[in-house]
Amino acid sequence: MKSLLFLLVGVFFGIVLFKSEAASWFRIYEMFQFDALYMYGIIGSALVLGVLFTRWVKKSGVRSFFGEKITIRPKEKGVVRYAVGGTLFGLGWALAGACPGPMYVLAGAGYWPILVVIFGALLGAFAYGLLKKVLPH
Repeated sequence: MKSLLFLLVGVFFGIVLFKSEAASWFRIYEMFQFDALYMYGIIGSALVLGVLFTRWVKKSGVRSFFGEKITIRPKEKGVVRYAVGGTLFGLGWALAGACPGPMYVLAGAGYWPILVVIFGALLGAFAYGLLKKVLPH
């Protein structure tokens, strides 16, 4: 039952991403060229809602839909790790024209060349898993 609910929410989210053009390569290209504020509006509103929702969850002690306690562990402090990770993520996003969520939306919409990007992302995640112990964190 849980998996079906997650699948339905994911399909709904994918439809919203596709219909709002947030998964569009042209919109992402405009964003990285600073030609349009459309994507910055989407990302900014998601950021504000995420911060507000996280603060609400931390202060109210609300439980999940399934009655489980929601705990948010504090992140380790550090500038370099987030700067390097964010830069690599942004470069990959700019080169591929899609971040991880929209990659699957584009595949579901029938843009088959994105499968090459998905394969590369999975390969990169696998390589990180293998090298995690020797990388500085």
